[in-house]
Amino acid sequence: MSSHLTLTVNGETRRTQASTIAALVRELELDPAKVAVERNGDIVPRSTLGEVALSDGDALEIVHFVGGGDHSGIADDSWEVAGRKFNSRLIVGTGKYKDFAQNAAALEASGAEIVTVAVRRVNVSDPKAPMLTDYIDPKKTTYLPNTAGCFTAEDAIRTLRLAREAGGWDLVKLEVLGEARTLYPDMRETLRATEVLAKEGFLPMVYCADDPIAAKQLEDVGAVAIMPLGAPIGSGLGIQNRVMIRLIVEGASVPVLVDAGVGTASDAAVAMELGCDGVLMNTAIAEAKDPVRMALAMKLAVQAGRHAYLSGRMATRKYADPSSPLAGLI
Repeated sequence: MSSHLTLTVNGETRRTQASTIAALVRELELDPAKVAVERNGDIVPRSTLGEVALSDGDALEIVHFVGGGDHSGIADDSWEVAGRKFNSRLIVGTGKYKDFAQNAAALEASGAEIVTVAVRRVNVSDPKAPMLTDYIDPKKTTYLPNTAGCFTAEDAIRTLRLAREAGGWDLVKLEVLGEARTLYPDMRETLRATEVLAKEGFLPMVYCADDPIAAKQLEDVGAVAIMPLGAPIGSGLGIQNRVMIRLIVEGASVPVLVDAGVGTASDAAVAMELGCDGVLMNTAIAEAKDPVRMALAMKLAVQAGRHAYLSGRMATRKYADPSSPLAGLI
C-alpha cells in the first residue's frame, strides 16, 4: 500500500493515497476531462494528468466552469381570445403598405395569424381591382374587422354589422375615436358601443385609453380583450406609461394587448415584458424602410419579450454584484 501524501488542494490541506493527478481528480469525484489543474504554479496539460506523479507537499489548483439555470424545454405558449387559440402573439394591420404584395410578404415574415382590416366601400367604378383577399387568404389568416375612422358609437356599430354580413366575422376590433388630431379613444362612446355589440353576439377586442378603471368597465360590459394604447396611433413613440399598462394587466381577466404607438422592436419587447398577452401594430412595420425585415424584427421582439416575462427578471440593485462567485477564487 502506498504511503499517504499531504497536499494543498484549492487552498486546503488534504491527505491522499493517489499517485497521479488524474487519480486525485477521480478521488474528488470529478471528471479529468472537465477540469484544469495547476501544480506548484505550473499548468499541467490535461492530456498528461494520468502521467504526472504527485509528491508530498504539492500545491494544486483545480478549476472548472460554473454557471446556473435550469434549461428545461419550453412548453406550448399559445394564447386564447374568446375561446380561439393562436400561437403568434403579434397582430398586424393592413394599411399604409405600398401594395398588397408587400403587405402579404410582411405578414409572412411576422408570423402573425391575425390581421386587422378596415371596412370600406367597394370601388364600383372598378369592381375587378385587386383586393386584400387576393393576397391574404381569410381561410388561412384570421381577419379582424376594425372600426378605424369611426367617431361615434353608432358609426362603429353600423360598420361592424356590415362586416359581419360581409364575412361572417364576430371577433372584431372596436375603436371609437374622440377627435382627429390625437386619435385618442372616446371612452364614453367606446363603452356604449362595446355594450351594444356584446349584446348582439359580437366578440369585441377594444382599443382604449391606458386607464385601468376604464379597462375594467369594458370587460364588465363584454369586451373579450382589452387593447390600451401605448402612445397615440401612428406616432411610433413607444409605450409612454408602463405603470398603467402593468395595472391593466394585473386587473384584467381577459387578454391585454398593447395597441398603437409601437415604433420599433424594443417597444414590442417592453409590452411583452410588462405581461401583455400580445401587441398590435401597423405603422411601425408598414412605414419602415424595409417593412419585411421590420416584420421579422417585431416577431422576434415579441417572442423575446414574452420569454423574458415568463423567466422572471432579476431584481434591480443599487450596487454592483459580481457575476462570477468569489468562493473558489484562485
